[in-house]
Amino acid sequence: MNDTKNGFALVVMGVSGSGKTTVAALLAKQLGWPFMEGDRLHPPANVEKMRQGTPLNDADRAPWLDRIGEELKRWGAEERSGVLTCSALKRAYRDRIRAARPDVRFIYVRGSETLLAARVAARQHEYMPASLLRSQFDTLEEPTPDERVVTVDAGGSVDKEVAAVITTLNLAPSRQS
Repeated sequence: MNDTKNGFALVVMGVSGSGKTTVAALLAKQLGWPFMEGDRLHPPANVEKMRQGTPLNDADRAPWLDRIGEELKRWGAEERSGVLTCSALKRAYRDRIRAARPDVRFIYVRGSETLLAARVAARQHEYMPASLLRSQFDTLEEPTPDERVVTVDAGGSVDKEVAAVITTLNLAPSRQS
């Protein structure tokens, strides 16, 4: 799978606290691919809204999802692979990203609200307060089998989660990882 014509794009998805950044960074390292934190593509207005504890709505997320799609499309045009994070909470959001990059594969880091609430409460995030976790679970539409999403358990070890993704997608780890 590493040798696809336009590179290979992976989007690691899930609600806040699921560990998507940790999984994505390790996955990218093991594959020898670049990693991008999708939150860095949020427009400043979205960041400010979240900082104030206000959940984003579909209209807020649209330009962010478009920027993610543009980035993934650029990777394809440059024939390079990469791993990017994005909560991708709704099917419509994932479909919007797929419209920009049809061959993208999503990795869903799935965890219980109890587990993730404990994680979010214990961490410091630049702008994502723990109070917004409930709204993310309310918005979440878990991927369905027809979406061909790889699901890993957020309660497992990161090494096992990454190994499961690599095995499931038949990817070749980098020799330099």
